[in-house]
Amino acid sequence: MAKQMTYHQIVEIFERFQEAEPEPKGELDHTNAYTLVVAVALSAQATDVGVNKATKELFKIADTPQKMLDLGLEGLTEHIKTIGLYRQKAKNVIRMSEILVNDYGGEVPSSRAALESLPGVGRKTANVVLNMWWHLPTQAVDTHIFRFGNRSGVAPGKDVVAVERAIEDNIPAEFQRHAHHWMILHGRYTCKARKPMCGTCLIRDLCAFEDKIYD
Repeated sequence: MAKQMTYHQIVEIFERFQEAEPEPKGELDHTNAYTLVVAVALSAQATDVGVNKATKELFKIADTPQKMLDLGLEGLTEHIKTIGLYRQKAKNVIRMSEILVNDYGGEVPSSRAALESLPGVGRKTANVVLNMWWHLPTQAVDTHIFRFGNRSGVAPGKDVVAVERAIEDNIPAEFQRHAHHWMILHGRYTCKARKPMCGTCLIRDLCAFEDKIYD
């Protein structure tokens, strides 16, 4: 775990991220809050690219909870069978859709607690939805953010909750809304697990990672 960065170092890092990508976007395709919840739930232990391929046709015919129920478990399963753990995920999406129709009038609730009460929706999924749809400064910590936070010293922590808290505590307010997108994209494409691309990293002079790879 890298040493915690100073406030001024963190400001400089996020100013660079902001300059390079002023409005970072999530990479999961969706058309409304419901399709976003479904897409994020399906993305657990799967790639965004793989989820987008599976949902491309699915969301054309089932973009609301009721339409998903009309499609049914077998129909949904057929659409997402290329995604890991697809059988359990299909069951979760159908049950989630039932709850949304019966308890929320077919609308996706906008509180973390209500979202986390839905089948297949954990804290990370809830935070993604709150951030991407309602633009709240929530921090969804995945493996990429966990790795980057600890390597760089921006948000060190022993588990995802600790890293989430470190992001909220350490990153200045003006960067909070986009923080998790900047970090996930940096972790996914630059600060990679096996061979980080330190030679082309825009924050390499500020990063606390000791084993930088420049070739």
